[in-house]
Amino acid sequence: MIAIIDYGMGNLGSVLNACRYLGLEASLVTTPSGLREARGVILPGVGAFGDCMKHLVRQELADAIRDWILSGRPYLGICLGLQILCSGSEESPGVGGLHVIPMQVRRFRNLPPEMKVPHMGWNQVHIAGSSCEILEGIGSGEFFYFVHSYYVPEIQNGMCAWTEYGIRFCSVYHQENLFAVQFHPERSHQAGLRVLSNFAAIAERT
Repeated sequence: MIAIIDYGMGNLGSVLNACRYLGLEASLVTTPSGLREARGVILPGVGAFGDCMKHLVRQELADAIRDWILSGRPYLGICLGLQILCSGSEESPGVGGLHVIPMQVRRFRNLPPEMKVPHMGWNQVHIAGSSCEILEGIGSGEFFYFVHSYYVPEIQNGMCAWTEYGIRFCSVYHQENLFAVQFHPERSHQAGLRVLSNFAAIAERT
């Protein structure tokens, strides 16, 4: 079973529907106990960094998710689900993330006038060269759908794909069974569905 974290925010319906379209067994989970039967965890993210962390802490999910990741079990973060892996974000000063990625999330600044914030719409994802199972069957330069005002900067260890929007940023992160993407696979047509099915296959054999 794929556990989709429900913390009162996020594009849960679309992610759940995409999983069911693929024939995957997936359920919404609101408590740590809901992770017991899971083979993989998906954390969709829409909203503010601070609000997300507040809800996760209130539901006792923050430590549970961090423990899940550190134990090597499959995790897929989507959009904000990538950003909260970091130590903190310019969006919510003073609020700590899950401290899995030693980075601060940044806001898009000093972009050319034609580049609006949030970064919204289709953009290319360029594979950085390292092997990443979640991108199996997807070519470098494939288009995915983005909606975000903040980004994870390029990082030497773990970045397996990047996207450019005035600046290069990390659009796919991977360490062992930890995967996270800045784009929305549930809104990215066939390429996005491939990402979800790749993750499900990883979870199934773990």
